[in-house]
Amino acid sequence: MKLFQTDLETLLRIIISGISTYFIVVLFIRTLGKRSTSKMNNFDWIVTVAVGSMLASTVLSKDITITNGLLGIFLLLFLQYVITKIMFYSPTIREIIKSTPQLLLYEGEFIHKNMEKERILKAEVYAAVRMQGHKSVKEIYAVVLETNAQFSIIANDEKEEIGFSLTDVQGLPQGLKDDLEKRNE
Repeated sequence: MKLFQTDLETLLRIIISGISTYFIVVLFIRTLGKRSTSKMNNFDWIVTVAVGSMLASTVLSKDITITNGLLGIFLLLFLQYVITKIMFYSPTIREIIKSTPQLLLYEGEFIHKNMEKERILKAEVYAAVRMQGHKSVKEIYAVVLETNAQFSIIANDEKEEIGFSLTDVQGLPQGLKDDLEKRNE
């Protein structure tokens, strides 16, 4: 059984490729920015996972040279950099690539249409509410499914003027949409 068998050449290749690719990938990320390894949205997450996979393949596979692996990693990170720069200036590209936040619960009431669209169960919303230390969804002003698939829980706090944090959220009730549009004029 070859489970623990290896040779010195293989071990040296893994050590050398692991060390060199690690430092070069860190340099790529420092050069191209923090977003390179973020999970701000699904687009970023996919690039992060792909880079990790390519890094592992470069270190462990004898069929992939360090140069080829690093070129592939750089290409992914550079494409992400370029696309996110374009998204910054182009709302059309931003809409194509990036998802939008979705309102799942408003003033203690579930918005079933939005939950069905996002394939979110009530139990998942309840869990998110509990994790924030609330006893009931009736205590909640809004639950938003963010672009990174995390839940934002906004407590119902009468002291604050409520609504501004929901300006870019999809699936808002019409009355709240009208109120937000008036506030933003």
